[in-house]
Amino acid sequence: MLVQIGFFGLVGSATWVPESVHAQSFIDSCVVQVGLGETYHYWATTGSLVLPVSVSWSENRYEIGAFHFTTQQLLPWPGTHEERHMASPYWGTSLSRRWHLFDRGSVQGYVGFGLSVKTEADVLSVTKWDFASQLGVRFRLHGSPLVGEITMRHWSNAGIRLPNHGQDFATVTIRLNSRLFGFHEAEKIPIDPSLGLNRTLAEDSSRLEEGLLP
Repeated sequence: MLVQIGFFGLVGSATWVPESVHAQSFIDSCVVQVGLGETYHYWATTGSLVLPVSVSWSENRYEIGAFHFTTQQLLPWPGTHEERHMASPYWGTSLSRRWHLFDRGSVQGYVGFGLSVKTEADVLSVTKWDFASQLGVRFRLHGSPLVGEITMRHWSNAGIRLPNHGQDFATVTIRLNSRLFGFHEAEKIPIDPSLGLNRTLAEDSSRLEEGLLP
């Protein structure tokens, strides 16, 4: 119940926009990304392909994502050829608040924390509502409109109920700039002040008037 209350509180804080913030500014800051991912657990891969779709906004301060874990997750037993069944295919979604860690040119580091919910309970987490944490980097290829993210993610209930091994997975997502979703403020091209557009227009008007006077 506490996790659910926290989730709805996070939804409210993420969707509240002050009156002074225009709707267009909110749209311009949205980033829609798709990609691929894979599950793992400590030392080994658990073999499930993850299909993520995420939306971040407010200068990458918030992210909501939907994730499809397409196959069952199997963890190899060390020193044997046997595998332990950890989870069946399922759908999950998360809502997180992100904080910037650093900015180095075209690379931005971030950490995030929020809440997640999934369609199945399993050995990884006996609860469907979990806490969601993430650590990643956002990057832009030089001279390209391509924007990408590499993110390590962990969902668990913090030991509120057992078993609680936690769902670990990594995602790689990309976004191509498109007017369909608007542009980040940093991607807008300012007018070069040296062009002196206003001054040029005023000079042309003055010359025109001088030519028309007797």
